[in-house]
Amino acid sequence: ITCNLQNVSPTSLFFYSVPTFLTHIGAIKFKVKYLMSQVKHLICLFSCSLLSRIFYEYVLLTLHLAEVDRRLRIFHENLKTAEKLQALDQGSAEYGVTKFSDLTEEEFRSTYLNPLLSQWTLHQPMKPATPAKGPSPDSWDWRDHGAVSPVKNQGMCGSCWAFSVIGNIEGQWFLKNGTLLSLSEQELVDCDGLDQACRGGLPSNAYEAIEKLGGLETESDYSYTGHKQRCDFTTGKVAAYINSSVELPKEEKEIAAWLAENGPVSVALNAFAMQFYRKGISHPLKIFCNPWMIDHAVLLVGYGERKGIPFWAIKNSWGEDYGEQGYYNLYRGSNACGINKMCSSAVVN
Repeated sequence: ITCNLQNVSPTSLFFYSVPTFLTHIGAIKFKVKYLMSQVKHLICLFSCSLLSRIFYEYVLLTLHLAEVDRRLRIFHENLKTAEKLQALDQGSAEYGVTKFSDLTEEEFRSTYLNPLLSQWTLHQPMKPATPAKGPSPDSWDWRDHGAVSPVKNQGMCGSCWAFSVIGNIEGQWFLKNGTLLSLSEQELVDCDGLDQACRGGLPSNAYEAIEKLGGLETESDYSYTGHKQRCDFTTGKVAAYINSSVELPKEEKEIAAWLAENGPVSVALNAFAMQFYRKGISHPLKIFCNPWMIDHAVLLVGYGERKGIPFWAIKNSWGEDYGEQGYYNLYRGSNACGINKMCSSAVVN
């Protein structure tokens, strides 16, 4: 950039010349030409700096507007998807604008979901759970019995596996000891060497890691940050522990009976429809919710019926501003979205 100084006023030149002039006041020769050139140079630098800043802000604004335009296009495409889900839903769900509406499917999956769950068929076999002693009641909700902590938020981290397992252990600890603790997901994110922190994990691995560590600290002692950091686990702060873990049967009636008798269950499912879910009972077609493409871990806390539609009550980990105060209701009775594929629980003796 060139600077034209022909129109610089004498006043400006004098203002910038005075300090330099005074430093040479005792000299025999003032080197006027040199001083004037220095002043002009300073004014040029100032002008060029201002132009550069204006140009920089212009570039930032252009990039910002381009990103806004891109997000609007993504938003409109997602609205079309939500409308399709709404038109073809077999339950009573309402789909529409959510806090994830400006994300592409790939962005949503890579930020909030768990790609490792797609490998569920390869996970280490777990000990089978002892079947429930009797048939399940018509409805049950562990929120009504004090076994469920408040909804949490995993943030922009694929740590749903940790929240699912921790929620299960909170319930198991409550049922055995009578105290509902909010336990630390961050401990698993940092210290579980079998899983991949924000890049995903498997509940079966998490149970094993907790046994090896010797237990879990509370949320208040080891708070959640939403990113992997150095393991800061302290044995002396262990507030809860587990003795083993079990895998539940894959029949929904048996899952319901076990849940009512033994507590909330760690489960996984296909979360495609969850990006657009607002309320009601979700029952998407298989083309939207392939039961073999599992990618999100959650906590099964109960089941029941609404206006004759059977459903599972699912505690999610995307904050209370998601769905129904942080919960997702899924149709019960057709293994919708693979809800029966990976059901497990810790065992506390």
